[in-house]
Amino acid sequence: MKKTKIHTKIDSPVGKLLLISEGDFLTGLYFHKESNDFGFLPQGEGVKENDSPIFRETTQQLQHYFEGHLKVFDIPVKFNGTGFQKRVWNELFTIPYGKTVSYLDIAKRIGSPGAVRAVGLTNGKNPISIIYPCHRVIGSNGKLTGYGGGLDKKEWLLRHEGAWPQGSHQIGLFDD
Repeated sequence: MKKTKIHTKIDSPVGKLLLISEGDFLTGLYFHKESNDFGFLPQGEGVKENDSPIFRETTQQLQHYFEGHLKVFDIPVKFNGTGFQKRVWNELFTIPYGKTVSYLDIAKRIGSPGAVRAVGLTNGKNPISIIYPCHRVIGSNGKLTGYGGGLDKKEWLLRHEGAWPQGSHQIGLFDD
């Protein structure tokens, strides 16, 4: 039996966010983009907008994160992806609050040091941003690189966590 996917939209300091769940699991947390107004929302039978316990818990934890009181999320999630993608996304969760790592670091950690580009592409497809902190992954040269929500949001999140110095737009001091 196919699980019903539900979604809701919430406001945050980095703009409107879309939450998607399947059953009791969060399966998506995406940034709103003016150009598509969440144009990728799941459509069709079995999809509805709703308020649910998983959305209430996610919203509460995100609020605590944005207030600076929460550093590690405890949300039940379910990833839909390949084995490689799941390894990369799960590795994101191990990056400590306030720290950054490079794409190469992630590739090494998952035992695929030659897969830096694949890690970058997979990082860009992370379906549960902020909670699985793909914003904490930067270039090996210490520069901010692409981010699905936009580099301005990546920089905001890193500054919020104290991992990106004020006034810096390219290079900062990082502990990997």
